[in-house]
Amino acid sequence: MNIVVEFCLVSCKVFWTLVLAGTRWLMRPKEKNVMGQICVITGAGSGLGRDLAKEFARRGATVVLWDINRETNEETAEIVRKIYSELTGSVSGEAGDLPTIQAQAYTYLCDVSKREEVYLTADKVQCEVGNIDILINSAGVVSGHHLLECPDELLERTMMVNCHAHFWTTKAFLPKMLQLNHGHIVTVASSLGLLRTAGVEDYCASKFGAIGFHESLSHELKAIEKDGIKMTLVCAFLVDGHIFNGCKIRKKTSPFFHQLKPEQCVQQVVRAILTDQSMICTPRSMYMASFMKTVLPFEAIVCMYQFLGADKCMYHSKAHQINANNNETELTSVQQARIQQVSLEKKGC
Repeated sequence: MNIVVEFCLVSCKVFWTLVLAGTRWLMRPKEKNVMGQICVITGAGSGLGRDLAKEFARRGATVVLWDINRETNEETAEIVRKIYSELTGSVSGEAGDLPTIQAQAYTYLCDVSKREEVYLTADKVQCEVGNIDILINSAGVVSGHHLLECPDELLERTMMVNCHAHFWTTKAFLPKMLQLNHGHIVTVASSLGLLRTAGVEDYCASKFGAIGFHESLSHELKAIEKDGIKMTLVCAFLVDGHIFNGCKIRKKTSPFFHQLKPEQCVQQVVRAILTDQSMICTPRSMYMASFMKTVLPFEAIVCMYQFLGADKCMYHSKAHQINANNNETELTSVQQARIQQVSLEKKGC
């Protein structure tokens, strides 16, 4: 085919995708039904992972909860089981031939930073629960230290949990999805994976990596024509009550970049997943901020950050006052001892 003709056809296709994207803003797409589907959620013991588990439970999905903290994971499971009980009661009380909700909540103890543990847990899930339909990688950690003050172990752990774990979980569940040409992979990243700010170098790097992994995998699925497997990238701004609680920007600009309410954030994320949206940024102003970062020179970005008060916004966050680790739980005593040992060795130099 003549290259000019081909270019014109591609231009028409690009224009058509823009039209379709515009219609999604004007007319909300119909949400797909996930009743009876199996949904694996990492980091389900707290934060966004727990909120997502509750929302998928309300829609009748079977949720498989992964977390490093057994106690908080069981707490999430109890909340989910209560939701199932309420749904079953409401359905049984209504007339008609509505489907009976038989969803369940399964809990698994798993440190997603350890690939062998991820593979073993994934095998258990496939044997005990079945082939999964939705994989949500939401486990996250932040060291809570500036770069030069952060022990190497915490830097490595941040990368392992926030980035490398996505490789392990995807490698564990993707083969069956490819075989069936069916599934949905959700990457819970962050606005700090699109933008960046001071004081959270390890966190930003890990989320940039997670986004790169997600986008490359999306292109690979398109290249091999596996259109039955959907991908959704979640880039939320700071969520109130989560690991960056206390982050402050300039008061006069906060209405445009305010901390999100957990229920508001999770509703938008679930809607994006159920409508097969490829990417969701919350709030919408993050789309513009991300675009400006790609077109403005670095010094201009610095000026904008200073104007918004975003250049030092993390200095006041909860994450810089307490340490957080995998799935927002405490470090083990062995890890704490090793970190203290490293700190002492550095002081001795």
